[in-house]
Amino acid sequence: MISRWSDDTALLLIDVQVGVDVLEHWGGPTGRRNNPGAEAVMADLLSAWRGADRQVAFTRHDSREAASPLKFSLPTGAQKPGFEPRNGEIVVEKDVNSGFIGTSLEVDLRRRGIDRLVIAGFFTNFCVETTTRMAGNLGFDTYLVHDGCATTNRVGPDGTDHDPQLIHDITVANLHGEFCTAITGTDATNLLSADADHLQRSQGNE
Repeated sequence: MISRWSDDTALLLIDVQVGVDVLEHWGGPTGRRNNPGAEAVMADLLSAWRGADRQVAFTRHDSREAASPLKFSLPTGAQKPGFEPRNGEIVVEKDVNSGFIGTSLEVDLRRRGIDRLVIAGFFTNFCVETTTRMAGNLGFDTYLVHDGCATTNRVGPDGTDHDPQLIHDITVANLHGEFCTAITGTDATNLLSADADHLQRSQGNE
């Protein structure tokens, strides 16, 4: 059973920026994404965390790549509407996949007494995955809201166009039980007010 979230639980939203919708950049000419409902799940999480007066944190990506849509100097580098940070919320800017590399994220969380992270955002197999792996390695009790994440197709070195839902599902499967516990947005929100008898916290296998 997973017990109700305490005050040491923060919501971490990763790279909820306009540029994630430039699908041809991420997936090539056939660019497409999975889970069109991810933003709605994230919006519900954000509203619930703010309503419960719990800590919220954001990463924002400013790419080193000249052609990337995720650059602060471009309109596509902006936050998606409705996901603008508020006063008192943690915001870190990064230029690599992990929210913990080259940023103050870990220090900011520790100073606020945060031991548990609930993570959602973009892209499942890039910045979400890397940040989730590091969160688990750093000792945070880490939960991935899998229906609050999305990714795009990827074209492999042999030219195979891999379906975005498959990439998403395999990424979640790799993370669950090793670096985090994967849960739904509904379960994450419900845990703000009650225990979840049907959920068990996953333990790493290594």
